[in-house]
Amino acid sequence: MKQTIEYGIIGLGRFGMALAMALANNGKEVLVIDNNESKIKDIRDFVEEALVVDHLTKESLIEAGIQNCQTVIVCIGQQIDKSILVTLNVISMGVPRVIAKAISEDQGFVLKKIGAEVVYPEKDMACRLANRLLYSTLSDFIELDENIAIFEVIVTEILIGKKILEASLRQQYHLNIIAVRHDHETTVEFTPDYVFQTGDKLYVVGKKSDIKRFETYLGY
Repeated sequence: MKQTIEYGIIGLGRFGMALAMALANNGKEVLVIDNNESKIKDIRDFVEEALVVDHLTKESLIEAGIQNCQTVIVCIGQQIDKSILVTLNVISMGVPRVIAKAISEDQGFVLKKIGAEVVYPEKDMACRLANRLLYSTLSDFIELDENIAIFEVIVTEILIGKKILEASLRQQYHLNIIAVRHDHETTVEFTPDYVFQTGDKLYVVGKKSDIKRFETYLGY
């Protein structure tokens, strides 16, 4: 592995996998770590380095090379104690930027206190960057670097009644949906057959230029 690498992702759930694929598809160097050998096998051909790490101790993370990453995203929010410990260990290694996924305000509070940026993909993506840019129809986004971000997109009539598969976001706009919000509830457990409804919000990851193209398609 190279001495430095742009992104490290710890945990390959739906959120982590979508991030890894979006970053890799946009030419970014990505190191991914997970304890699931099948998930690592699925993504190995797309990223710079993919490693099976059974126990996320500080020693095993150092051995994997996570300290050489410029940005690390910890995507293991469901296991709160592990999420906090792993995040703390990554921060203590001197990684310049550490982003951690949280599933509750309490967990997010602790993660912020130890020095991480926090995202809430299963809740409402209520995380804003101090230097957020203005996009006319995007109510929020989280910037991963100068080109790639996680966006909240409001569904318009052009998508209502269509299935996710029919919308072809990945094929046409190189965007990955990581969560869908409807009636004040957000889920990451959706299928390609999900039909867009009035009031839906989508949380997608991809290039800012691609989200602008998608915004134009939505008719804003």
